[in-house]
Amino acid sequence: MRILLDTNIIIPLEDSSTVLAESLGKLVKLANENGHQLLIHPASIEDLNRDKDKERRRISVSRIQKYTALIAPPTFTDSDREKLKLSETSDNDRIDNLIIFALYKNAVNLLITEDREIHKKAAKLGIDERVHYIQQAASSLEILHSKFHVDLPNIDELSLHQINLSSSFFDSLRKSYPGFDNWYNDASMSGRRAWVHLDGAGHLGAIAIYKVESSPIVTDNNTGLPGNVLKLCTFKVGESLRGRKIGELLLKASFRYATVNQLTSIYLTMRPDEQPYLADLCEDFGFKEFGEHKDDFVYVKDHPVSPPNLRIDPFLFHQRYYPHFNSDENVSKYIVPIRPEFHTILFPDIQQQGSLFISGTAGNAIKQAYLCHAKLAGIRPGDLLLFYRSKDQKAITSIGVVEQIADTQDKDKILELVSKRTVYSYEDILSMAEKQTKVLLFRLAKHLDETKEYQWLLDNNIVRGQIQTIRRISDDSFRKIIS
Repeated sequence: MRILLDTNIIIPLEDSSTVLAESLGKLVKLANENGHQLLIHPASIEDLNRDKDKERRRISVSRIQKYTALIAPPTFTDSDREKLKLSETSDNDRIDNLIIFALYKNAVNLLITEDREIHKKAAKLGIDERVHYIQQAASSLEILHSKFHVDLPNIDELSLHQINLSSSFFDSLRKSYPGFDNWYNDASMSGRRAWVHLDGAGHLGAIAIYKVESSPIVTDNNTGLPGNVLKLCTFKVGESLRGRKIGELLLKASFRYATVNQLTSIYLTMRPDEQPYLADLCEDFGFKEFGEHKDDFVYVKDHPVSPPNLRIDPFLFHQRYYPHFNSDENVSKYIVPIRPEFHTILFPDIQQQGSLFISGTAGNAIKQAYLCHAKLAGIRPGDLLLFYRSKDQKAITSIGVVEQIADTQDKDKILELVSKRTVYSYEDILSMAEKQTKVLLFRLAKHLDETKEYQWLLDNNIVRGQIQTIRRISDDSFRKIIS
């Protein structure tokens, strides 16, 4: 793959006066070891040349020369800027636009940047799956080139008194929120609980402290949320775990809890400038900025008990109102056969139906990728995928909502698409790419309360013959399955 590094990645790489971040060192090491090309945009050199500190400018420019510059990058014109609606009010904007335009025009496969504004622009252009923060990129390359599939860590539910408050994990919270320890101890005495990730040694790596509130006032201008709602009082993922979907797992626990308890909203407070990972994660799952509370911004996700009767894009509907999805007659439905070994990788929480947690664990991430060689055309974002576990269980177990589709034999293109969510190894992808490959990016919506076995599907005239490839089913058949 060809990976473009933003200027804000190059500078710390070349700054010998500071300790290199572990994730950045890992990223460069994995890229070099596995033949991925790290590139810079010529605009990055221009950016460094604007540094008013002559000596620092001379050193930075001399060191950046060791990176290969992107040859003949796509030219970004005023017409392109207007068409793509990319703002350009400063030299920084202009350089950011040149860099992201190179990705948009497919001159490179991925872009790595810590600049949240570039991430926002990528989302507007529909290429955000190809723009990574450092830790996301390092984690993705680590998974791709692992000799074994990486199982995502589990989530435990604990009372606050069971968690070691003296852990250095809480230091950043103490710094940002004076009086944090006193608040935590008061919450602990009130019986508050949290979803956490603990490593093998029992050390805290991520936490979401939660409570249920009734019609709370959540902003400084006295705006409230009606009904019973879920507040995520503290939400933090340790830096060493970012990019490994732990934040997604914590959100999944929150969504499940809100669903089974019929809570109609979920909210949390944050400082987006200090917590860009959290802000991006929440916005991707339907949270919207709602107002301000003291020094924080309030983010709220609508979580209606029943799906709202709205005629909007079906994928946007699912993103905004997860876990609800649009299943009307305009949405196509497909049965997707999946071998047991891949079913286990994608849906490790399938055994948890009937309760929120069993043995203190939560399931896998929400955003998933599935690769196959099916030739069926016509699948669109918002369509529904009914996953059929073949060979052993021979039953439909789960429903996913299509987010993006591609058909390609280009291994780099496949890597681009699945880089943020893959459980496939690099060798798996190379093997798949020997033939035309269908890439299905989807979000897991739910597992069926009652699986539908092959014989039942035959008896109800939903399928004929063996289920060996993706097949479309009628809306009536879908209604029988979910009834």
